[in-house]
Amino acid sequence: MDGPINFGERDRWWGLIVEGFQPPLYCMNYNKPYYRQLFEGYGFNPFFDQICFGLDPTKEISQKLIERHALIKKDPAYRAVCIKKNQLEKFAQDFTYIYNKAWAGHGGLKEMREEVAIALFKRMKPVMDEKIVWFVYYQQEPIGFFVNIPDLNQWFKYLDGKFDWWHKLKFLFIKHTRPNKRFTGIIFGVIPEFQGKGVDAYMINEAKFVIQAIGRYNYYELQWIGDFNPKMLNVAQGIGDAYPTRKLITWRYSFDRSRPAERHPVL
Repeated sequence: MDGPINFGERDRWWGLIVEGFQPPLYCMNYNKPYYRQLFEGYGFNPFFDQICFGLDPTKEISQKLIERHALIKKDPAYRAVCIKKNQLEKFAQDFTYIYNKAWAGHGGLKEMREEVAIALFKRMKPVMDEKIVWFVYYQQEPIGFFVNIPDLNQWFKYLDGKFDWWHKLKFLFIKHTRPNKRFTGIIFGVIPEFQGKGVDAYMINEAKFVIQAIGRYNYYELQWIGDFNPKMLNVAQGIGDAYPTRKLITWRYSFDRSRPAERHPVL
């Protein structure tokens, strides 16, 4: 038995917060510190740790990423672009291609259907900032994405937990009158054939040029990365002055007490 989990993908409502009890990101669980003792007392063991990282996006990224970006930049076959809302279906198709090659099958993640991705992008459209959603292509093949959104809780916190028609109007008013200086990373991926080649550095640095130029954000936080994914932990830690902001745990309980639960295998 695993918990706390969402009966769906791992990108929302997953894990028990155990460190960093500041206000949660959008679609992130929140609980009191004593919940950890409840899980441990019942007999749960950590299945995997979930680490979030924060950084100041106005500062320079690491020199290592800058150098790796420069190597990729020399090859004209590579191209990094930010999303365009008038081409959402096209980008949703590219997202599906990358997601299924880079993520499906890892840690129980299922393949994503194209129509699901299109519906997801259309739901994101009202709150999407085109300048912080990025794709990389190699000779027209989509090979990586870097999907971020404004931290919606910076707006939702004014709605008192309600979202009827009046509060939807209120949300639109708040969104246009209250600057949101925080954004959050939702998902980052590069297809296996291009991993380890510097595509991650290329995509991050290309995004940095645009994000710093618009001057809209002064805080960035990556949604959690599992400790079973050392490659992505290295990417997060290598961006620059990134630092751990909070930790969650997904717990596992073994009903056969003679066979203790093992930790999540390393990817």
